[in-house]
Amino acid sequence: MPKFIIFDTETTGFYKEDRIIEVAAMIIDNKGEIQVLDELCSTDVPIKMEATLIHKITQEMIEKKCKFTQTQFYKRLLELNNDKNYLVAHNMPFDLSMLEKEGFECNFKIIDTLRVAKHLLAEDRSKALPYLRYSLKLYEDEENEAIKYGVVMKEHTAIGDVLVTKLLFSKLQILTKEKFPNDNIIDKMQEFTKTPILLNIFKYGKYKGKKISDIYNNDIDYINWMKKNVELDIDIKFTFDTLEIENNQKNII
Repeated sequence: MPKFIIFDTETTGFYKEDRIIEVAAMIIDNKGEIQVLDELCSTDVPIKMEATLIHKITQEMIEKKCKFTQTQFYKRLLELNNDKNYLVAHNMPFDLSMLEKEGFECNFKIIDTLRVAKHLLAEDRSKALPYLRYSLKLYEDEENEAIKYGVVMKEHTAIGDVLVTKLLFSKLQILTKEKFPNDNIIDKMQEFTKTPILLNIFKYGKYKGKKISDIYNNDIDYINWMKKNVELDIDIKFTFDTLEIENNQKNII
């Protein structure tokens, strides 16, 4: 039976050179038993101040800690790293990229609760974990869950975010079952993780709140500038590509 590793990382920053300084996980087996891991680790990369302001981890707190690859988490990760088990995170590309910087090669099946939420919830609703914590009323179950697993709940800590992600994962399973009653829930969530979404509205930039199709038709130079200068996520890239195909088909007709 598969195991689910729900995990989160805190890092020295958010750039190419940055590394993991805290990792937490809840490893769930087929009997529902959960192993909780929460570990600080050291790195040669200095912690950036903007990162410390978020997670409150200072250089002094990690000085005598082991390297990430020596943590209990990493050892368990390697033990379970096969396609029978699932790796679960909110915004998986970021956390997985941090693991890959440590030499990790992923063989897990992947579920990204951020992408699943994008498929199941309204487009105009934020999918950030703190927002979903309140909008889906996950906080109502936090205290009991924290006591049950010996977790101290604080925002922007790895273990705190893991606990919220666990609650979100359970809620998304319920929503998936409601919308797709004839499908295997976990398979569907894995499918959502891989599938891009056609967006309607710009979420950022000078046209924030405007319809993407209108801007594509009226300011193609801005679209081309974004393609060249902005690292596009899977959904906006898919939307631009779809609009380009539709436009080319119109021109042919």
